[in-house]
Amino acid sequence: MRHTWRWFGPVDKVTVQDAAQAGARGIVSALHHIPTGDVWPVDEIAKRHAEIKAGGLFWDVVESVPVSEDVKTQTGDWRTHVDNWKETLRRLSDSGIRTVCYNFMPVLDWTRTDLRWETRHAARAMRFDLSDFVAFDIHILKRPDAASDYPESLQDAAGRRFSEMNDEKIAALGRNIGAGLPGSADGYTLDQLLEKLRTYQGITTQKLQTHLVDFLAEVVPVAEQVNINICAHPDDPPWPLLGLPRILSTQADYAYILDMVDSRANGMTLCSGSLGARADNDLPAIVERFASRIHFVHLRNVTRDDDSLPCSFYEDEHLEGGTDMVAVIAALLREEKRRRDEGREDHEIPMRPDHGQEILDDVRRGAQPGYPAIGRLKGLAELRGIERTLSHAQYGMR
Repeated sequence: MRHTWRWFGPVDKVTVQDAAQAGARGIVSALHHIPTGDVWPVDEIAKRHAEIKAGGLFWDVVESVPVSEDVKTQTGDWRTHVDNWKETLRRLSDSGIRTVCYNFMPVLDWTRTDLRWETRHAARAMRFDLSDFVAFDIHILKRPDAASDYPESLQDAAGRRFSEMNDEKIAALGRNIGAGLPGSADGYTLDQLLEKLRTYQGITTQKLQTHLVDFLAEVVPVAEQVNINICAHPDDPPWPLLGLPRILSTQADYAYILDMVDSRANGMTLCSGSLGARADNDLPAIVERFASRIHFVHLRNVTRDDDSLPCSFYEDEHLEGGTDMVAVIAALLREEKRRRDEGREDHEIPMRPDHGQEILDDVRRGAQPGYPAIGRLKGLAELRGIERTLSHAQYGMR
């Protein structure tokens, strides 16, 4: 695999040179300062390439070109936003980009209740606590009819949890859940979040799926023309939140969109952490099922409090947690070999160590939550070790 590293641009406390020293060969980045729905300017794309090259690496993957809420709901300026998305693909292709990641999560991107939860070793990790989340939904956000989405036992647990919160905890929970895309300055106040939720009234799971297929029917032909693979990131966490549908949470969800728009350019971002938050997702089986359509890989691991759905979980060390990382990497290496034998130019799948625990000096650096320098270095080293061992033992690769 091609080892890459997410970099949020010049504001990132972890530099491109840090990524190179950690063992990365390429960078995953995006233009977070460009408003969602706008075309990415050619000069800004060139500037980001230059910034990355100055650190000694190359811009391999765009994560993400955001899909606007207008596109997801097919309201407002959605047709213009789709056209702009297509033009951005053309410009990225002209600059040499061949892989573009996106997601189709309504309103909220990845969602955590705690961004720096203390682990058993006093490291800091991101956590989704279900009781905290329900307490936020019912007692802090006060979403109409929120209680009806949860069993009575969970309502009671959330009520007890809320009664124990001080003002600081309540404010922090609101900030954490209302955060925007990683690296962006976007985010929602409680009133803004409620207003966004109202725009999804009448948007069922089936309708959101249809809107995604409509979007793909428009953009995939352009991706084919300009030799770019686009790849959908799974829901994180992979179940409905705040009464909103989620449509990229399971193997069946991906089978639907990949079959409906059957093109190699229409693929998936395999995120072992997002999908691994569900006990009913078999990660090695998912890799085998969609191997030829996996264009980008996020490798991380989560430990679930239990196997119920939904559940609480935290982001564990890369080789701990519920996902068999050795089996996942072995399946990916088999796919890479198949692609090489087939003569495919995209035989080397870009992978990045997704997230990481804050360890050692990470806390003092103050990087983006989930994206510390040393925690990710540790994860990448462990993942590279598995890959190298399997490559030698099973395939005689160098």
